[in-house]
Amino acid sequence: MTADPFDAVRASGWQVDVLDLAGVTDKAGFMDRCARALRLPEWFGRNWDALADCLGDPDWGPAEPGRLLVVRRWQGYAAARPDEWETARDVFDEAAVGGSGGTLAVVLALGAFV
Repeated sequence: MTADPFDAVRASGWQVDVLDLAGVTDKAGFMDRCARALRLPEWFGRNWDALADCLGDPDWGPAEPGRLLVVRRWQGYAAARPDEWETARDVFDEAAVGGSGGTLAVVLALGAFV
């Protein structure tokens, strides 16, 4: 059995969410994947502004001491929809910089992990 690569992060009190974008090739798929993987609230409107609002919402937002969002297998979406991917990265960047109360760290995974 392979150890979870984020056990040490969780042990330090951080919450870890993994957003796996394998097979996502459009905005609708991206938003659906975000809604499920990040357990976004019912009111999530599946658009860029709504995603930014959710990521900055104190009820969802960064936990104390922090929340790590790992985005993996994003390259296919980035290649299929480069403009959308740029917007997604901007939303993640803004949420990480302007997080509400705690720290949100967003990591774009380049290698494979379990």
